[in-house]
Amino acid sequence: MERFTDRRVLITGGGSGIGRATVHRILGEGGQVVAADINADGLAETAKQAAANGNGDRLSTVVINIGDEASVKAGVAQAVENLGGGLDALINAAGILRSAHTHEMPLEDWNRIITTNLTGTFLMIREALPTLLQSNKKVIVNFASTSTFFAHPYMAAYAASKGGIMSMTHALASEYSKEGLRVVAVAPGSISSDMTDGRGPGIPEDADFTLFSKLIPAIGQGFASPDTVAGVVAMLASDDGAFITGTEIRIDGGTHA
Repeated sequence: MERFTDRRVLITGGGSGIGRATVHRILGEGGQVVAADINADGLAETAKQAAANGNGDRLSTVVINIGDEASVKAGVAQAVENLGGGLDALINAAGILRSAHTHEMPLEDWNRIITTNLTGTFLMIREALPTLLQSNKKVIVNFASTSTFFAHPYMAAYAASKGGIMSMTHALASEYSKEGLRVVAVAPGSISSDMTDGRGPGIPEDADFTLFSKLIPAIGQGFASPDTVAGVVAMLASDDGAFITGTEIRIDGGTHA
């Protein structure tokens, strides 16, 4: 399939995990991609992999701290320039996950999670919209989480940020519907990535792991690979998702079936 031939796509979080997998998926389907991330080394590795796959000529990278307004403004402008002045799809995969007992979470950590995940997604959308709205294939894919539907213990801040993204997705889909913009969200859960592997999210040492029993996938063996999500994102951002907007798709192996 080459569903993204002549499509210009900006993907945040492209330096690792699901964001990187999405970069490779859309490049593999013929897209012209700008991968954005705060981690320059991660972006360099993504570019190296793309070159090895024979897709390096359609990928450029830009360092963006999505939680910083100035960085987003400069980065989106650079991305649009790299894409020849246009943009057809924005995929907001960047985010962070931190865990803690809520009564022990410093305000600084709460604010960092909200700023990166929720405000960062807003900033990327705001800066991309003027160019995106000029496209006749315009779509935004946001990243929510299964934590917006079901309890994920020790992750109140993360859940709040992702719940905000989901609500924002619905509002934007309505607001820009007459301009032909589709806005959709994916809600991954039980996906293996730098964010979730090991004790990556910082689960407290005295955590009650019986509380996580509801987060075990119903199918497969353990957590799924980032490619599992990338395939769904590619569908939503392509013409195959042309009648999908203002909603979200859970990708969790039936964890919450």
